[in-house]
Amino acid sequence: MTDGVPNPAPGDALEALLERVRRLGEDGDWETAAADLREALPEWPEDPTVLCWLGVAERELGMDGVAYERFRTAVGMEPDDPVLLSVAGTALAAFDDPDAEGALRTAALLAPDESSVRWRYGAFLSREGFPEQALEELDAAVELDPESAVAFYERGVARALDGRPDAAIDDLARSVELDDDPWTRSVLGLALVVAGRVEESVVELELGAAHGLDPRAHLLAALAHAAFDDDGAWRHLEMARSGAEGTEQLLVEEVEARLAEGAEVARHFLENTLGPTTLRERLMERP
Repeated sequence: MTDGVPNPAPGDALEALLERVRRLGEDGDWETAAADLREALPEWPEDPTVLCWLGVAERELGMDGVAYERFRTAVGMEPDDPVLLSVAGTALAAFDDPDAEGALRTAALLAPDESSVRWRYGAFLSREGFPEQALEELDAAVELDPESAVAFYERGVARALDGRPDAAIDDLARSVELDDDPWTRSVLGLALVVAGRVEESVVELELGAAHGLDPRAHLLAALAHAAFDDDGAWRHLEMARSGAEGTEQLLVEEVEARLAEGAEVARHFLENTLGPTTLRERLMERP
């Protein structure tokens, strides 16, 4: 996702490079993007936009530690680009870096009319336990860009963390309408489970598991199907088994035992154990 990434810096050569990187990011070719940026870094070693883009690319490639240093260096240069600050601040927050809050707050002050800046700050505040302030930012983000799936998703997360399940479900459902994302589908399904709307959750958990290899998503879909004696339960269990590693393998065995005990046991395990636990974990994931 390239929503809300830094704008190209001035200068024809640098602007051309960053525009190329932007296109590569949209195509998902982060390896080429990172290679181009590393090659260009000696020419622009103190440009925070280059560093931030390189951090984005390296994070997408799973190089979290290296990416963190890029973001930290970029913020330390005290840039005045609010989108850059918000992207880097969000990245720092994933490492519990104390500079994250300052970068995100400064970005929101510099660009109160930029939706991506407001939802990033709101997302940070909601996960840090400041729901009232978070919702002020997220309400503004949605108003500024009513077509932003991410803004609706983050407001749904904030409302769920604030104990407002019905409002959270409405926002998550709107996010799915705007961008049919499997992760959001899964979170929406879990929110429905926790709200006692298990029958409605089946479709969302099914779709949340349909496009990926996430073992947990398949286990949730298996339990939801089993709660209504649906044969899809065993198909999802086997898909979970094929991708499970480590402790997830133990969870596969536990879910298999619940499925074997019948619909009532499967539903109880989904509603009272795996559903609420997984929802809490996924709500706390950084954007």
